[in-house]
Amino acid sequence: MPDLNLWPIGNCQVSAMIDSEAGLVWACAPRVDGDPLFCSLLSPRSEGGESAAPSAGGSEPAPAALPRGEWRMSLENQVSVEQTYLRNTPILITRLTDADGGVAEIFDFCPRFEREGRMYRPVAFARIVRPISGAPRLRVALNPATNWGERDAATTRGTNHIRYLLKPQPMRLTTDAPVGQILEGRAFRLEEAKHFFLGPDEPFTGNVGHTLSTMLHLTTEDWRDWVRGLAIPLEWQRVVIRAAITLKLCQHEETGAIVAALTTSIPEAANSGRNWDYRYCWIRDAYYTVQALNRLGALDVLESYLGYLRNIVDDAKGGLIQPLYAVSGEKRIEEWEAPALAGYRGMGPVRVGNAAYYQVQHDAYGQIILSNVQAFFDERLFRKATVEDFQALERVGERAWETHDQPDAGLWEYRTRSAVHTYSSVMNWAGCDRLANAAAVLGLDDRAALWRERAQKIRERIEKDAWFAEGERFGASFGGGETDASLLQLVDMRFLAPDDPRFVRTFEAVERELRRGEHMLRYAAEDDFGLPETAFNFCTFWLIEALHLAGRSDEARALYERTLERLTPAGLLSEDTDFETGELWGNYPQTYSLVGLINCAMMLSKPWSAIR
Repeated sequence: MPDLNLWPIGNCQVSAMIDSEAGLVWACAPRVDGDPLFCSLLSPRSEGGESAAPSAGGSEPAPAALPRGEWRMSLENQVSVEQTYLRNTPILITRLTDADGGVAEIFDFCPRFEREGRMYRPVAFARIVRPISGAPRLRVALNPATNWGERDAATTRGTNHIRYLLKPQPMRLTTDAPVGQILEGRAFRLEEAKHFFLGPDEPFTGNVGHTLSTMLHLTTEDWRDWVRGLAIPLEWQRVVIRAAITLKLCQHEETGAIVAALTTSIPEAANSGRNWDYRYCWIRDAYYTVQALNRLGALDVLESYLGYLRNIVDDAKGGLIQPLYAVSGEKRIEEWEAPALAGYRGMGPVRVGNAAYYQVQHDAYGQIILSNVQAFFDERLFRKATVEDFQALERVGERAWETHDQPDAGLWEYRTRSAVHTYSSVMNWAGCDRLANAAAVLGLDDRAALWRERAQKIRERIEKDAWFAEGERFGASFGGGETDASLLQLVDMRFLAPDDPRFVRTFEAVERELRRGEHMLRYAAEDDFGLPETAFNFCTFWLIEALHLAGRSDEARALYERTLERLTPAGLLSEDTDFETGELWGNYPQTYSLVGLINCAMMLSKPWSAIR
């Protein structure tokens, strides 16, 4: 049965999930929101699949015995599997042991390094298998799927390669292992290292063994150089490094977009129907991601994302900003269900696309401004923001001003109801406030005055209409007394000080109504799918931050440490946690959750001066 003991690899063009038994069970091509050539994580309905008919030119289908949508490596009589990442990289090392003491190691990675002045990050997955001891016999079962798990990819073969006729981009496996054994899934004795490069359908230049060994070395150095530039906290260093690497994997570097997660349709709770496709760029999620990575000094992610945002703003021409976009910047992300996939543990549906793209979510305007404003101040950037950039950003500010008191679906994306959500209004207040700061640094005093005046008017409206007098606290919507965890962000957005009595009372209410032991719900009220069954991990990190700011730092540290106990063996988190059993649910790895790991570590850690 699939679980979330998954190890992501990637190169900021493609990514893959490898399970606890060395199976590559999820990967999309030619980019993260493409068709999954490996999809066994979501249970193809026909395990063996129909055999594809041979085509003219020598096409031969993969044998029916091979699981569809999977690339698994195993030893005959295998008895144990151990996995770890190569230090400070997303390169996975899997150690297989058989009953006779035979041992083999697999290095899994997606090549990424600078070559000829450009970043080489192909649509490719590399695997190197090395014998360590004994006489292990290796079985390689490789059977990509096409059309969302509907059928096996037809194949053609050469002396040292196999072509998989996928759409829109055929793939070629180049290898020094026996091609016949791979096609048939038969074991062979592993007496020397074997190399596998599944990449673009084009001739492989050079010796595959030497080339892949060089790629492994260069990819290792590239990632370690990136990590070396991070300004990490003293405590929980490995946690922060792993979260930062994985957040970077969630960026589609070609455009700068940052996806919310690398998977689709892993349900938020068992059989809940809350199965969403997160392989797109939410303006909100990306804002929190760049905020966290900025705290670590990872300016490359910010700079790439700002380029993506500038294109979004230009295309909108001052009009509607959607909550999310495809990584290409495409606006339409039609939602449909993939009938050939039964879903994670058979808990369908498997959704492709996300109908939230046409929802009204006004907080996006503030988040675009907050993501951009650093570029007006930061001298380290290759491209500091200009007056022309400010003028383009003002068009977004106009939308923030116009919509700050208008109903929307809110950050939790309710599908059947709307309200004037406090979080959305406060985020747009923050957008206007930060525009005033940007105008001031540019010397545009009249524009700074205008945006300060607008920010003040929004503040007054929030303080009046979001105030729940009966409870002497803020409510989650104008005129409503309900709570949700986003109210904890009033401090992070600098709308209230942590010692403001209004925030203290609001925090007390949120904790009382939404905390479930070591977990925090988004909200407790029934929504489109019923009552929430799991806690939202990002909200638990908001709780930890609020505890620290409220002077309960020992409690915050203890809760953070307990949260770390729920990390997967890869050191990561999904979106949700069952607050009864502690089991992880939801899409994985989830950027919100990784942001929480980083932010709380930065806030709670002892300073580096403590070691002196």
